[in-house]
Amino acid sequence: MSEEVTIDTAELGDKIVRVLKTIYDPEIPVDIYELGLIYDVFVNEDNDVKILMTLTSPNCPVAETLPVEVEEKVKSLDAVKDAEVEITFDPPWTQELMSEEAKLELGML
Repeated sequence: MSEEVTIDTAELGDKIVRVLKTIYDPEIPVDIYELGLIYDVFVNEDNDVKILMTLTSPNCPVAETLPVEVEEKVKSLDAVKDAEVEITFDPPWTQELMSEEAKLELGML
């Protein structure tokens, strides 16, 4: 009988956030999490992950590659069974969504 390692969704959520903080918008030297591009992270009981995110603009040069990078990095976590990224522009991204840390980093405070 193999021993299954259980990980609670909150702990997995933290790990996902840590991975998201390693992904940067190429135009802004701040990670996508602190930028406020991640709207929601859902983890179900099967450890399937769905990430609802936006881009700084619909014409963002990484519109094709950034969601794929997010998906692949999240899928690389051992506890994650599958990951899917959904892009939304509702609500549209604004600078208000940035964390204090991101605003400080960009000299906006």
